Formats: sequence, structure tokens, C-alpha cells
Amino acid sequence: MNNKTLVENLRTINDWPIKGIAFRDVTTLFKNPACIRIICDETYDLYKDNGITKIVGIESRGFVITSALAYRLNAGVALCRKPGKLPWETIKESYEKEYGVDTIEMHKDAIEENDIVLIHDDLLATGGTMKAACDLVRKFNPKKIYCNFIIELINEGLNGRDAFDKDIEITSLLKL
Repeated sequence: MNNKTLVENLRTINDWPIKGIAFRDVTTLFKNPACIRIICDETYDLYKDNGITKIVGIESRGFVITSALAYRLNAGVALCRKPGKLPWETIKESYEKEYGVDTIEMHKDAIEENDIVLIHDDLLATGGTMKAACDLVRKFNPKKIYCNFIIELINEGLNGRDAFDKDIEITSLLKL
């Protein structure tokens, strides 16, 4: 899709968080109401006919769009957070990122077997975080899992899509 307004409002920060990384800063999209509307509208159009019942937002930038999209799709929201941030019993999944190891958690009652789940995050690079989120959501045995990103890095040799099982449909609004 590569909406011109989104591309023009995206900031790139070189050598952050470590040298050699070109960090795509979506906060410049989030501060612009037109960009928020475009992200929500385009993502809604992708999933409006898929019967989504839950949207999982990945901490923290994945949270920004999740609630607005859940409202549009008439779906519930489940949070995927770093350890120790959720107040009730959780299940967890650990994974490797492009610059370290991390763990994510969800409440053990966040998703039901009848749910059709859309997992949303800001960026697909190596796929580690979203793959871990998919593995975590699979533990709930939902009917179907979809993954969506605002940005997918395709020109940096990261091959993030390769991390996912073939039954996971992946969409992204910007391919850079």
C-alpha cells in the first residue's frame, strides 16, 4: 500500500538503539491525526470481513492502534506485555530479538477457543516479537490467527516473514 502520507510522516533514526540499526519511529505517525486515521482505515479494510473477535496489542507501540481498531471491528482487546506488568495469572513466551532476548506475557484468560485473533504491532523486522506473540496466542487454541504491522522492513535483508508458520496470514501497511 505504502500510503504517501504515512511514508512522509515516518521518522528514521540511524544507529538507535544500537549502531547499525535504522530505527523506524512510528511516534511521528501517532502524533498526526491524519496518519492515525489512515492506519486505522486501511487496517480495518484489510480485516472487516474476517470475523475478528480479539485484537492483541504488543507492548508498547502495538497498543496505540489496537483499541481504535477493536472499536471499528467490534472486537475485544488483549494485551501482550513484558513480564510483571499484568496483575493476574499469565502465560509467557520467550524469544530472541535482533539485539537481545525478551519475554512476553498475556493473562491466561485473554483469549478463548472461539476467538479469531488479529495480533497487531508497529514493525516487522526479524519477526521475533510477533512470532513469540503468535506462539503465545496459539496456546489458547483460537480458531484463526492473523498478524498485522504498520511497517514491514523488506529491503534490509531481515526476512521477518520467514519466521512464521505458513498458516499465519501477514499484512503490513508500509513495506520499506
